[in-house]
Order: sequence, then structure tokens, then C-alpha cells
Amino acid sequence: MEDRSADLKKDIIVRLRRIEGQVKGIQNMVDREVCCKDMLVQIAAVRAAINKVGGLMLENYAINCMDLEESSENNEKIEELVSTLLMFLK
Repeated sequence: MEDRSADLKKDIIVRLRRIEGQVKGIQNMVDREVCCKDMLVQIAAVRAAINKVGGLMLENYAINCMDLEESSENNEKIEELVSTLLMFLK
């Protein structure tokens, strides 16, 4: 489970850095007075990316904080829960 936890952490950090870049890009678009529709597209992309990070954080929580035994059955249940929650967040 440690490898999976480390991979999740790395994935979350990479995604957050990408989101940070996207937000800075939106700030630049505001400064340049880019078309609002184009900015809204980028904002939607950031929102989707944040939802994905939220799903990964939920997965991380389930793996590291709920004290579940590592088993293929539990892993499948965690993945199903995260998938369902992400579908709800859309």
C-alpha cells in the first residue's frame, strides 16, 4: 500500500502544479482582456481538474485514513466509491 500511497501523492502534486499554471494562465487572460467565453472554457477545465484531484484525495483518504486491509476487494470498492463520487461532482 505504501507504493500506491506514494504514487497517489506524486499524482496529486503534479496535478496541483498543472492547475496552478492553468489559474495563472486565466489571470493573464484577464489582464489581456481575452474573450470571456475563452476564459470560461479555461475555468471549466480548472474545475474539472480540481474535481479529479478531489477524487484522488478521497482515494488517498480511503487508503491511508480508514485503516482498511489491503485486498483486491477493498481496492475495487475504493475505486468504485471514488468513481461514483466523481460522477456526482460533475
